[in-house]
Parts: sequence; structure tokens; C-alpha cells
Amino acid sequence: MDRNEIEKRVRELNDLLNEYGHAYYVLDKPLVPDSVYDQHMQELLSLEKQYPDLIYPDSPTQRVGGEILSGFGKVVHEFPMLSLSNVFNEEDIRDFDRRVRAGVGGEVTYICELKIDGLAVSLKYENGLFVQGSTRGDGSVGEDITANLKTIHSIPLKLTEPVTIEARGEAYMPKKSFVKLNALRDENGEEPFANPRNAAAGSLRQLDPKIAASRNLSIFIYGIGGDGSAYGQDSHSDSLDYLHSLGFETNSNSKRCKTIEEVIEFVEAWQEKRQSLDYEIDGIVIKVDGYEDQEQLGFTAKSPKWATAYKFPAEEVQTKLIDIELSVGRTGVVTPTAILEPVRVAGTTVGRASLHNEDLIKEKDIRIGDTVIIRKAGDIIPEVVMPIVDLRTGDEQPFDMPDHCPVCDSELIRIEGEVALRCVNPQCPSQMKEALIHFVSRNAMNIEGIGERVIEQLYTSGLVHDVSDLYRLTKEDLLSLERMGEKSVTNLLSAIEQSKKNSLERLLFGLGIRHVGARAAMILSEEFGTMDAIAAADEERLTSIHEIGEKVADSIVTFFGNEDVSAVLKKLKDYGVNMDYKGRARSEVPSEGPFAGKTVVLTGKLSILTRNEAKEKIEALGGKVSGSVSKKTDLVIAGEEAGSKLSKAEELGITVWNETELVEALGEKE
Repeated sequence: MDRNEIEKRVRELNDLLNEYGHAYYVLDKPLVPDSVYDQHMQELLSLEKQYPDLIYPDSPTQRVGGEILSGFGKVVHEFPMLSLSNVFNEEDIRDFDRRVRAGVGGEVTYICELKIDGLAVSLKYENGLFVQGSTRGDGSVGEDITANLKTIHSIPLKLTEPVTIEARGEAYMPKKSFVKLNALRDENGEEPFANPRNAAAGSLRQLDPKIAASRNLSIFIYGIGGDGSAYGQDSHSDSLDYLHSLGFETNSNSKRCKTIEEVIEFVEAWQEKRQSLDYEIDGIVIKVDGYEDQEQLGFTAKSPKWATAYKFPAEEVQTKLIDIELSVGRTGVVTPTAILEPVRVAGTTVGRASLHNEDLIKEKDIRIGDTVIIRKAGDIIPEVVMPIVDLRTGDEQPFDMPDHCPVCDSELIRIEGEVALRCVNPQCPSQMKEALIHFVSRNAMNIEGIGERVIEQLYTSGLVHDVSDLYRLTKEDLLSLERMGEKSVTNLLSAIEQSKKNSLERLLFGLGIRHVGARAAMILSEEFGTMDAIAAADEERLTSIHEIGEKVADSIVTFFGNEDVSAVLKKLKDYGVNMDYKGRARSEVPSEGPFAGKTVVLTGKLSILTRNEAKEKIEALGGKVSGSVSKKTDLVIAGEEAGSKLSKAEELGITVWNETELVEALGEKE
């Protein structure tokens, strides 16, 4: 393909993948199988790697999260992001209606929307392209979190029309993502998030966009900055339809209500069925629908007079704490769980609730036999709020954490600076089963067909003791398990065989090294290139790597210093599991030379080398080729007919070479 054909193909792939992504993430109607999407994505990544100047702002490859940010810039909102007044009962709602009707001198139509429990954000588009995203902040000034918001797949990078517009929305964390995230934090001895709102806000305020990308956030768009009248809309409901037509995900559970009775019915209905949603809501937003009526009603200093938010009451119930049960996770953390007399709370029957750790039990003075108040954290995870001390009879028993593991009887330890007690026996059955579950998970070795039920059977039957044993399973072994037929076994063995080809970072993450998540596993794989090199590294070498701190380094050295780990790694090698990074290891990149550590931009037409040849040679000498000129650019290579990139480089005082100078620096002969 010539240059024009390549550029055309890149645009086609961008449009196609964005269309597929919109159908999958917004409409929940996949247009193609995952394999087709992945095939197109790989083609686009390959083309963008060869032609970095063809990486467009709306490319779906830009969602994965870029470099770590140094901080968040400030964004002044053109239209203030005001808060809403609150109402808490039916009488409050009727009072709001009376004020509204008095203000407009007659009847009005309302629109009711679900109040998403998340983080309010502003999204700015210029000529249809997403250019900036920010938090609400104090309503007048927010923080620039564009890089993090780009990782949310339901935010379109390009609209269906080339309009310049500001959309307002609520970014949130789905319930499943919240449960998974808190389980991981518990395993790592970290404080769990109190609710999905805090989790979403915490994710979007990370300086590393890859963290936001890993947390599966989503968004609902609820309005236009200012209002939709500038775009020919007469009402809020019209604006929601218009936003949806532009490619935004709006919440379909809204309703236009002609009377306050209909509003109250809507509120009561959703108070009952909100548990059926896969995201968290904490109330209902009630707005006057027509823009003329909104304008007539106006604003107070803090909020619009034409809107209010009904807040659902927090549901807390009391029950009996019968016992406290202990479980041991993958990293050895011993977690106490309250066993309760079953009670219905927030739409479901609860018989177990999290107690998190020993310190929380002692701080709240929770005892076996207590009558306790429970609630669902974020209406999802049951937790014990407090004991009702006045109802104690004297038969209640204080709880003390044991000194030994409840599963393997090994001595428990508490690592300095952590609240969790840990079993450090690597042969603990509970840890080993959890380790196996982690190893086969999607973000690790991704062995489809092995779930918790299969792992339990494999471990209990003695077929699998550690992760290496998965690779010696036979068809006969698997057919002996419950509910495993010929086809399932064939598919599973194929998935196990396929996993041997995974790149090093997946295996490293799958091994479950404490404090080494997917991001750290990638950094280590890029840095060292092989498992042997990582295993041989000492703490000084590890901490010399950006993003690898002392705690992580100590954990890595301790892990690879264990004889049992060495034995497992040897078996994995013997079974043919790949131990090498499939990308280019940092250790292979020169640290000295004319391009080492420098960011280089290629612009204009090259006649001696192709652009791809120049890029490959620069990167082989330790340079990084970028598609745009910025203050971080060290060198610009200007070919014939160089345009705006050359002008910007000259403005910024960046060194500029011609192609002859590039060839000389590369040691090439013309």
C-alpha cells in the first residue's frame, strides 16, 4: 500500500473499531465476535507502530492509558457545575412541586432520572473530537483528568457529528467491578473502598492512567453544559435524545411525568427495584423538563430552582451475630467473616458480612452473640456497622484472632505496617487453591474452562497440587471430574496448551507474587526480558527501576529465594511454558549513544530511509519515536516538505536535523 492507502486504511479501522466499541459498550449489542475485533485492533496497532504520525485522537488504541502524570491541571468550567438541593420524603417532593408551579404560574412537566452514585465529570468536544475531561471540583474549577477518562470505553473519542459541545455525566464503577476490586484490596492487606462512588473517584484521580484503565469504569451522560437550547433542543428530554444520537451513553431509565403523582410513583418504584441494576444509585433526580420553564425559575447561589434530588434512605437492619469464621486468601491474609442470623437488607437475604480485620473487630468491640446493625457497603457488600451494646445479656464472647492458621495450623504473622494477619506457609491448602484460581484467571494465564469448581475438584482429588501440575493433566484425569464431558475436556486441554505461549508478563502476574500486579509484571518483563533474569535480580537492582519500590523489591527477592518456587518454575519450563517477554526488553536497549533515552519526532518526506526503517533504527539505539512535538521532544528529524511539526520545534528551540545528519548518526552510508 502507498501512503494514501495506508492513511485511508487507518481511518477505516478507527471508524470500524469505534463503531464496534459503541455497539458493545454502549448499546450492549455486539456486532462481531471478539476474534474479529481483536484482528482489526492488531492490524491498527501494527500500522500505528509503523506510522506513529497516523495515531489520531479518536483511535481506540489511545484508551489503554498512557504515561504516568505529574499532576492534574486546573480546568475552569465555562458553565458552573452546580449541586442540587435534596429532598428526603414525599412531603418534601410535594413542597418542591408547589414552589415550581408557583414560579411558572401553572402546571409543568417533569423528567425523572436515576441518580447514579459516581463522580460528576465534564467532557469537552471540538469538531466532534474529545479534547478534555475534568472533575466537578468546587463547581467552578475542576481537575483535568482527560487521560483517565479516555480509558472509559463508553466515552466516545469521536462523535457522530462534528459538533463543539460540553457534555456532563456521571462516571461510575459497576457493582461487579467494585466487588472484585475490594476483594483484591483485601487480599493485599489494603483498606477496602467504602462504596462504588469512592472507588470510581479514587480510580479517576490516579496519576497512572493504566490504573483507571484496569478498573472497568463506565459513564452515563445526563446533560449539556449550559443547556441544549444552543443545539436546537426545547427540553431536557430532547437533549438526552440528542446526546444519545451523538454516540453518548444516556440512561434509558428516565421518565417524563406530567404530574407530581407520577413523580412519586417513579420514586417509589425505583426504591424497590434498584437492586436489580448492575450499578449503584442513591436516589432520583427530578427536573423541570422544558427549558423555558427552567429559565423562568432560575437559580439560587448554589443550585437550580428547577431541579432537586430525592435521596434514598440508608437501609440498616439488626440481627444476631452467631459466629465469626476465618478464611485464608491467596496471599495468606486471614479474613474474619461474621456469620449472622439471616436477615433481609437492601433487597437480598444476608447471612454473612465482612469484618475486614482484627483491628476493626476490637475498635468496634464486636462480640460473638451480639445483636448488631448491618448494612450493605454501597448497597452491595454486607458489613457490620456496630454492636447494640444496650442489648447485651452478658453471654456475649469477645473474639480473639488465633495465633495459627485455621487451615494448615502454621503460625500467623503480622507484617510491620499492615493490619492483616498472614499465613506464610506456601503449602497452605487454602492459599494454594486460591493461587490456582488466580493463575488461570483472565488477566493472568487466561485458561478458559477452569473455574473455582474445577480447581476445587482438581486439588481435592490430588490431581493438581501447584500451578505446574495443570500442564501434566491428561484427558483421562479431566474426564474423571464431575460434569466434564468430551467436548469440555478437549477445549480445556487446548486452552492449557495455548497458555504455554503467553508472554512473560502474564506468567509473572499469574504466579501471584505479593505486591506484583499486572502493571508491575509488565514493567519487570520489559526491564529484564526473561524469568531467569528477574529471579536473579537483587533488591538494589530492582529498586533502580522506576515504579518498583522497596516493598515490591523485597517481595520479589523473597519469592524467588524460596526453594519451592524454584522447583515449580523448573517444572513449568520442562512442560514448555514460555519464560520470555515477547516484546523488546529494556535491557536490550543501549543506554549510550546519540539516541539513547531521547524522544525523537520524524516529519516530512524521507528519501534515503523509509519512515519505518528510521523508526526501527532509532529505537534499536535506545530512542523513542513520538508522533507529536512537545516540550519533552529532544530531537526532530525534518525531511522534505516538513510542515507544522518543524515550525513548532523551531518555536520551542528543539534541535532539528536533516535526513543526512540522521543517517550519519545511525552510522549508515548514503
